Amino acid sequence: MKSKDKSRKWMWWFLGVIVAMQLYFVRELLAAFALFALGFGVVAAIIGAAYMLYQGWAVAVDRLAASQHPAVAFAKRQANLVEELARRGAVASVSGAEELAKRAVRRAGSAAAR
Repeated sequence: MKSKDKSRKWMWWFLGVIVAMQLYFVRELLAAFALFALGFGVVAAIIGAAYMLYQGWAVAVDRLAASQHPAVAFAKRQANLVEELARRGAVASVSGAEELAKRAVRRAGSAAAR
């Protein structure tokens, strides 16, 4: 009878250790899941905040473009003026580049390269 009690005692200890190990792994897996869920939540929050900033910026630009305020009208005229001057400068630089390309590379009277 004594040996049977000792065997049961070891059997219960063994089962207890198995259950404790399983609980440890389950706890570890739950902790890993919680960390991944927290990480994905942070990434989702950052993406959501960036999307909201973009949408807010788009609404603000649309309202500003539709505005009839004198300061906005002045800024639009100045932006159009700068754009027109830049366009003229680009055309002038292209025609200047074409003119430079037509010129001779050497100066008159210089010796030819050998």
